[in-house]
Amino acid sequence: MGFFGLFERAKPALFPDGRVGFAVGDIHGRADLLAKLLNLFEARAEQEVREGGAPVLVFLGDYVDRGPDSARVLDLLISRRPHTYERHFLLGNHERAMLGFLESPLSHRGWLVHGGTDTLQSYGIAPPSPMHATADECEAAAAALKAALPPEHLSFLQGLERYAEFGGYAFVHAGVRAGRSLAKQKDGDLLWIRERFLNSKRRFSHRVVHGHTPADAPFADERRVGIDTGAYATGVLTAARFEGEAVEFLSVTDRSR
Repeated sequence: MGFFGLFERAKPALFPDGRVGFAVGDIHGRADLLAKLLNLFEARAEQEVREGGAPVLVFLGDYVDRGPDSARVLDLLISRRPHTYERHFLLGNHERAMLGFLESPLSHRGWLVHGGTDTLQSYGIAPPSPMHATADECEAAAAALKAALPPEHLSFLQGLERYAEFGGYAFVHAGVRAGRSLAKQKDGDLLWIRERFLNSKRRFSHRVVHGHTPADAPFADERRVGIDTGAYATGVLTAARFEGEAVEFLSVTDRSR
């Protein structure tokens, strides 16, 4: 693998020949929007098959928290839909925080403040006050979540990928730190980085596709493609489509009113 920031690309990033790829931004508990997007992918499945095989679909992480139905989001993600796509699921900082709370609720009580209470409610658990939860309340909430969490959900969360690489594209949750190969990126950067990545002027050996930082509209330049449109707050869930050097955006919305 090439090293980020050590040289400039002579040519535009290319998705592998004979394949079409998609990436989905941060879902954050919006099962309604995810269901619409899965329907859209399935409706266009046949037209996206190429000589190189089935289309690739990468989910960029942050499936849980903030929105109303994290449990249902995980149900949909483990349902193997859309059935004819090659699917990859990345770890987001919110999944990492949820797993941390399950393992050590007192040292990861910050998860409650950042949307964990919404996830608890989606599993039928009355959450403690996120700002004033006592040690006993944190322990009780973690125990209740362990009891309510289906084994398939836990297995899914524990098996999420750090990144995915296809052709000239690197798919990550938050971003990357220049000067490191993909394999040597630290989780703190893959899951949390913002300004140091977004404001960097250095070119990377890959075009980086990411979520994590919400924006009013998706963004693309020769360095990066950002597709987090804040679905839990805006009602817009965005995906990107890749073929050759072309990038297009598609979205689903709840804005019928």
